[in-house]
Amino acid sequence: MVEPAVHTLRFVARLLLLAGALLGASTAWAADPQVIRIGYLTREEEPRIPLTFLEPVSDDEGVQGARLGIADNTTTGRFLGQSFELVESVVPADGRVEDAVRELTGQGIRLLVADLRADALLAAAAAPEARGMLIFNTRAPDDDLRNERCRANVLHVTPSRRMLADALAQYLAQRRWTTWMLIVGRAPEDAAYADALRRAAKRFGAKIAEEKTWTFEDTNRRVDTGHVTIQTEIPPFTQGREHDVLVVADEADQFGEYLPYHTWSPRPVAGTHGMVPTAWSRVHEQWGATQFHNRFERQAGRWMRPRDYTAWMAVRAVGEAATRTRSNDPAALAAFIKGPDFTLAAFKGQGLSFREWDGQLRQPVLLAGPRTLVSVSPQPGFLHQFSELDTLGDDRPESRCRK
Repeated sequence: MVEPAVHTLRFVARLLLLAGALLGASTAWAADPQVIRIGYLTREEEPRIPLTFLEPVSDDEGVQGARLGIADNTTTGRFLGQSFELVESVVPADGRVEDAVRELTGQGIRLLVADLRADALLAAAAAPEARGMLIFNTRAPDDDLRNERCRANVLHVTPSRRMLADALAQYLAQRRWTTWMLIVGRAPEDAAYADALRRAAKRFGAKIAEEKTWTFEDTNRRVDTGHVTIQTEIPPFTQGREHDVLVVADEADQFGEYLPYHTWSPRPVAGTHGMVPTAWSRVHEQWGATQFHNRFERQAGRWMRPRDYTAWMAVRAVGEAATRTRSNDPAALAAFIKGPDFTLAAFKGQGLSFREWDGQLRQPVLLAGPRTLVSVSPQPGFLHQFSELDTLGDDRPESRCRK
């Protein structure tokens, strides 16, 4: 009877030794954690006036997603002795982003989330202090940033306009709605979106039967005769050649919301309004997205928007690299993120990775209606020798990026 007792005591002693070793390791991690600092850079802007009171005005788009990413990184990183910090910088409307980059590098920042428009992004990337940085573009969809104006120190997390247009065109082709009427706004970003739509139509076998430019003054829906003006002007404007779908390019959000239910012919509306291709939408509930939404809403007090989502992905990309490499060296993290072994789980049903030829994050694109998810592209049947995700946007042979 003594021998079993001896074995029991030895087993308990081993458990105590193991527990002590783990406790010692935990204490060491807590005393000297690996700190990964991530910068967040944006610029002051006039708040966008919403078209409807259903859209709350917020001044924290983007940064709330980055903050949630830091919280998620910390949840995983604490088991590996890693901690994450977000260093936020807001450039005044008339300020220089180059000065902000200089200040951030002075604080040891080498990984930067850039919530900037195209010209400001390029200025940040061109700053002398940015040469050793890895910058994540989480806002600018401009296609030339992935082509003629690509930069070696920039990765693009937000989808390009061509990716969005291709996602829409694939779905319309799958539905056999291949004859379009295209309505284009007067803003420069509307023209850029329309260029992407024309390219997508050609790429996926659609025909633009007619194209029109919106020329009316913006209608105030709150005046007593607002709805009368809308339903008087829009039907004859949308009258024209036979088409399956009305596709709208109105990134400036001036008129697109008026088009559904007011067209001459009973046709669906898609593009920047109606059924919208987007990186993220509140209507998305698959692949764990509901829980993700809930966590964000508890933190921010509002719905997650595409800029929040792309900022979250950028921060999580750094966290994933830190977990996989067990390093806090910015150069090692950047190399892993750009490498073939990197994948990011982002509530879209598959791992995401960066294209080596232009730095674009390959990702599914949601096709969202006002209150429900219509579909997710790439659509079934659009095949690719490497990844179906590369059917969206510029594939390797099409790229004009020469980094």
